[in-house]
Amino acid sequence: MSRNQPLEMNTMFDTALIFFGVFCIAFAFAPVGLGGGLLFVPLLHYGADLPIDGTLLAVSLTLTAVVSYGSGLAHRKKGHHDDEAIKSALVGAIPGALMGVGIVVLLGDHLDTVFKTVSIVILIWALIKTRRKITSNGPSETDEGSEARELQHRNLRLGAATGGTLSSVLAIGAGVIYVPVLQQYTGLSTRKSIGSSLHLMMVVVPIAVITHLAFISSSERDALVEQAGVLFALPFLTFIGARLGAQFGMKYISSQNIMRIFMTLTAIVLIRYLWDLGGLIV
Repeated sequence: MSRNQPLEMNTMFDTALIFFGVFCIAFAFAPVGLGGGLLFVPLLHYGADLPIDGTLLAVSLTLTAVVSYGSGLAHRKKGHHDDEAIKSALVGAIPGALMGVGIVVLLGDHLDTVFKTVSIVILIWALIKTRRKITSNGPSETDEGSEARELQHRNLRLGAATGGTLSSVLAIGAGVIYVPVLQQYTGLSTRKSIGSSLHLMMVVVPIAVITHLAFISSSERDALVEQAGVLFALPFLTFIGARLGAQFGMKYISSQNIMRIFMTLTAIVLIRYLWDLGGLIV
């Protein structure tokens, strides 16, 4: 497939699979505070045969933004967010996102290998941090009234800057970074950390999308315009999936089970990228 033909599938069946996959990813990731980019990228990369470049990152980030809005608004309605922590984290996250786009531009043709290598490192880190949180005796969602509310602004902003950078480079919402950073440096419960993470994405991801689009070629932008129908349908399905997933998850899934779901999905993606990187090395 040509770089100038994003999202053009060979058959209607391919298109249906992509649509179904996007819906399922949004449904599954919304309750765990993630944007879904960890799976949107491989779905579009393998399912639609797209190269990993600025165009793919922009498309995946657009879907990630939709998930963050669909789920983030549901979390805000339930009060699962902390505006003070969000505002502080944005001080680091926004510059980090802009820096990440610059890194993508500089990497050029080497982006594929670097993308998968960094993804593996981040996924392993996220698994370790989440596992520690599950086995610790930290604050739970039922003791929010007694949470320590001392925000460690410097560490929070540095962690959020890392998340913003990785969001632009890996086309992810960066919930794998934001959630544990918020828990560690704000004392928030799991629910509020997830909701606050989604609110960060609601601001940072659109900035990353616009910046990525500013650096792709005019022919690539024209190709995106030609696929306007598909590009409209994908976010619509993503929004519906995220809303349903967030409402179902908050009502029926405990915080501990949410984190276990997060670990399971993260492990699946990690294995996929390890397989890919092994093929690149061979």
